Amino acid sequence: MRFIGFESLLDRAKSMGRAKVAVAAAADKEVLEAIKLAEKEGLITPILVGDVSEIERLAKEIGFDLNGAQLVHEASPEAVAHKAVDVVVDGQAHFLMKGLINSADFLRAVLRPDRGLRTGRLLSHLSAFQVPGFPHMLYVTDGGMNIAPNLAQKKEILENSLLYLNGIGMDSVNTIVLTANEVANPKMPATMDAQALAQMSQAGGFPGAIVEGPMALDGAVSAAALKHKGISSQINGDVDLFLVSSIEVGNVLGKSLVYFAGATMAGIVLGAKVPIVLTSRNDTPRSKFMALTMAALNRTIL
Repeated sequence: MRFIGFESLLDRAKSMGRAKVAVAAAADKEVLEAIKLAEKEGLITPILVGDVSEIERLAKEIGFDLNGAQLVHEASPEAVAHKAVDVVVDGQAHFLMKGLINSADFLRAVLRPDRGLRTGRLLSHLSAFQVPGFPHMLYVTDGGMNIAPNLAQKKEILENSLLYLNGIGMDSVNTIVLTANEVANPKMPATMDAQALAQMSQAGGFPGAIVEGPMALDGAVSAAALKHKGISSQINGDVDLFLVSSIEVGNVLGKSLVYFAGATMAGIVLGAKVPIVLTSRNDTPRSKFMALTMAALNRTIL
């Protein structure tokens, strides 16, 4: 199945009942706005970890009734992420969200050797886009975490995304390994990696997906462009997921979709034992809410 837009993702997540989310350093106005929206929609039950008096003050400021939330007091900035990870590890929450805390400190708690959320897989970022005029959701990985992944890392990044997308009900994910053109050329290492990943797919290495590459953007989204270039493709311009060659490509593609095409974007971190909502300060409460929706679709109690 495919999701038409974020509302279809939300409907699916809500049909599964409320997910429990542990929020590290929850005394953040924008994060609480998103939590308020998600709680009101019946999507989540929040477990808010941080300075309780500050959380209560901000909640009152935005009109957020905390009766449906669990509050866990931890005033220490050094300890708050560890306390939130404890909540997940102890089986009290399905996934984790970052609040007002440095990302490095937050991820250090996630990846701690003892009672952390490591799986042995690489952490990677998956973005979802609802693009006006595009018939279904579009996904991009990895424009948020891994700077210049090698072939082995690209394979792990792809596996993380396919594990998630297959897990939320997408039986076959049309995947393009995005490059500048369709010719494998040693002078363009990204094209060689793309060719290798496509060959892995042809050998059955990525169940639940068709992976093609190297492929430029036009051929990924346009059957007419492929016909004009004389390129044969199973996906034939009907892409679901882009695997990009570097963080710069993913970042520029994602922001271009948002600022030039009017897309709505949300993203989560994959590769840990549970999904992680690690949003930017620039993200709107609505974007944070949709990231919560993405995480709630793939819930696990440890």
